[in-house]
Amino acid sequence: PYVVTGNMVSISGQLPMKEGKPQDIGKVGREFTIEQGQGTARLCGINILSHLKAACGGDLSRVKRCVRMGIFVNSTEDFTDQPKVANGVSDMMVEIFGKEIGSHSRAAVGVAQLPFGVAVEVEALFEIL
Repeated sequence: PYVVTGNMVSISGQLPMKEGKPQDIGKVGREFTIEQGQGTARLCGINILSHLKAACGGDLSRVKRCVRMGIFVNSTEDFTDQPKVANGVSDMMVEIFGKEIGSHSRAAVGVAQLPFGVAVEVEALFEIL
């Protein structure tokens, strides 16, 4: 789920999984509102943090910077607010790590489908000490 190279941790795309089961099956703009999509993105973020903690040997204080996030939104053809959905996980990183460490570049894109039909998938890149 992650690769550590030098002082960088690349975390593979994380789905909104809870207790080993995919959550939030469907499309933003049809089954889910922007706000619900933000919650789904946050759940993906929780799974990212779990892998990041493992990559840091259990010590999240080693995180120097959230560098980049890629947020994929399973959305309807006419939905154009993917960045608003992405704010769910982006804001979460700032809440957890503070503005200086948690702020990052990102891509927020709409896709036709995601694994298991989930609404959001998120990948991340962190710099660690």
